[in-house]
Amino acid sequence: MTSLDRRRWLAGAGASIVAPAMAEAAGGTPMYDYLFLDLEAPPGTPPAKAYADHVRARAAGIATAGGEVLGLFTPQLGWHARQAALLVGWRPDASGREAGMAALQTLEGVGKAERHRMAATARPAATDRPKPGGVYVHRWFVIGADTQDEVVALSVEGWRDFEARFDTTIFGLFAVERSAADKAAGATRLLLVTRYKDHGVWETSRDPSTAAMAAFMRRQKLTRDTWAASTLLTVV
Repeated sequence: MTSLDRRRWLAGAGASIVAPAMAEAAGGTPMYDYLFLDLEAPPGTPPAKAYADHVRARAAGIATAGGEVLGLFTPQLGWHARQAALLVGWRPDASGREAGMAALQTLEGVGKAERHRMAATARPAATDRPKPGGVYVHRWFVIGADTQDEVVALSVEGWRDFEARFDTTIFGLFAVERSAADKAAGATRLLLVTRYKDHGVWETSRDPSTAAMAAFMRRQKLTRDTWAASTLLTVV
């Protein structure tokens, strides 16, 4: 198979993975929101703990609105100590999504909140939930909008060896709603959320000799920019 043939095959495989997921997300499967937070708290009070307490107090209201808080992620490496991220899933018929997210963005202790509306690609399934323990790495990709199918297909190809070889779980690869700047640049953004047993496994999994890394290196050639941070999951 030539390089061109491979790209065509991967693009077709990606379309079979992405198109149904995105179509269902529009009319039948959950949508997601990712809040990246700059938090404030009184001296001596962990800011993420205070925010988590506020979120727990509103969990019933979020559920009534058609949502579920899937987790609050707090920094290990790559974020400031007062930063965190909240992941929320929503039923496709959730009429209270906008009001619910507005409330979560303005809870006491939130200095700044950056919201990303997202849809699942190959993962997660509607019933998937993040597992407690380990570390969660949040990796962002900026790619050409016309390469999304191929990037997802390469990711799925790599995950088979990656998860079999290392103590890891791919929770989700999300397509982020495109901003005006994304559209002007012909770009789209993806968010990959991966659980590792610990940072040692994260480091070991970088082994370039594996089949997984071979697929990921091909994915890297389609990537305009990428960055990552490791976090701990707080079950809210």
